[in-house]
Amino acid sequence: MAEHILFLTGKLAEPSLRKVLHAMQPTEFSYDVCELGISVAGLMTSDMIRRRLVDIHNASRIVIPGRARGDLDPLCEHYGVPVVRGPDELKDLPQFFGRAGEKPDLSRYDIRIFAEIVEAPTLTVAGLLARAAYYRACGADVIDLGALPQTPFPHLEDAVAALVEAGYQVSVDSHDTEELLRGGRAGAHYLLSLKEETLWVADQVAAVPVVIPSEAGDIDSLVRSVRALQSRGRPCIADSILDPIHFGFTDAIVRYRELRNVLPETEIMMGIGNLTELTDADTAGMNALLIGIASELGITNILATEVSPHARSAVREADFARRMMFAARANSALPRDIGDQLMALHERRPFPYAAAEIGEFADAVKDPSFRIQVSSTGMHVYNRDGMQVGTDPFEFYPGLKVDQDGSHAFYLGVELGRAQIAWQLGKRYTQDQPLGWGCAAGDGTDTDGARCGPESGLSQETHKPTTGRR
Repeated sequence: MAEHILFLTGKLAEPSLRKVLHAMQPTEFSYDVCELGISVAGLMTSDMIRRRLVDIHNASRIVIPGRARGDLDPLCEHYGVPVVRGPDELKDLPQFFGRAGEKPDLSRYDIRIFAEIVEAPTLTVAGLLARAAYYRACGADVIDLGALPQTPFPHLEDAVAALVEAGYQVSVDSHDTEELLRGGRAGAHYLLSLKEETLWVADQVAAVPVVIPSEAGDIDSLVRSVRALQSRGRPCIADSILDPIHFGFTDAIVRYRELRNVLPETEIMMGIGNLTELTDADTAGMNALLIGIASELGITNILATEVSPHARSAVREADFARRMMFAARANSALPRDIGDQLMALHERRPFPYAAAEIGEFADAVKDPSFRIQVSSTGMHVYNRDGMQVGTDPFEFYPGLKVDQDGSHAFYLGVELGRAQIAWQLGKRYTQDQPLGWGCAAGDGTDTDGARCGPESGLSQETHKPTTGRR
């Protein structure tokens, strides 16, 4: 028996809601639409719903506007059926009901993120613990202590011990074999980076070694190192090194492919910092591409850094990218319509309403409050007295007539500033809501409120023990 859904709405949105539902032609549910006698659906509250909604029309579920406020649990108890919030925009109802495919599962991934504290020797133990907590919140699985050349690290053992005691997986990253030995003996789980000439370090400690070529591009030495460790029964990770653009980047990508062909079962690491840190471009797209390559090649370790200010969200981006690529690969699908956390500047569907539709909304408004919407044409500001359309917020000021109302002028200035940015970049704008910047915002949420860098723990059914290297 098909589900019967009652959709609650306001006067302005009712025609659009009916139009969207009619276009969906749902077969999995029947529906009724109830207009609750309020102009703006987003101003609906749970208390208002309980006062005004008497007949639920035999509904088995009630869907209220996405921006409606209040606790829904009392409503569920009062009406005896589930009461849920729909999407913020009516145009997104088809996606809400799975018409664009089932909502992807972003809880799974098979790539471990090593977050490197590059300047570890210069930080106190307390400072290292604070940085580790930040990286963990961004999605890191292993905290990598990066040693600096000719820089003493007298508190290395104390740092490793404190991090391990606090529950972190720890790696030590150094080309100094003495520092690697110290880190391994202090309890580090991984050591970066051993070469064919320094494999003896792995015989002295229990930490999992990450091996790199003896010389740049020398895959043969890397393969020999891996096979030597495997012959001793030691797990290890191989990293053929990702070089920056114009210094061997393309050849480096090819080497990862060759390495996977030669060592089909070996754990591999890719250090993405040489691209994200050394390229003056937004890092979200680079992370998506590199982790897409890693997903194709079965590379299950990523080393990320956040040294340059423009790369400050690299770990969060890597965390979402690994989840997105896992979901796409698991469903044999393109990495699309999975989430917009890596689309900080643009959105695939930025303008849900055309200028003509916004004009219909404006015609129905009977009160003096200003509404602001954005279409591909520009910004639309309207109330009962009419509508202005433009692309520069300063153009609107004379017609708004708020020069005697400072607080109202301030509010409209803020909203029109947001609207202009949304129109210029091609982003979603919703009045009274901040623009969504995905992982780049640093608030841990995407525009749907999903975490961008959750507390992590690898998907148990998909991950094997690993380690890392740059």
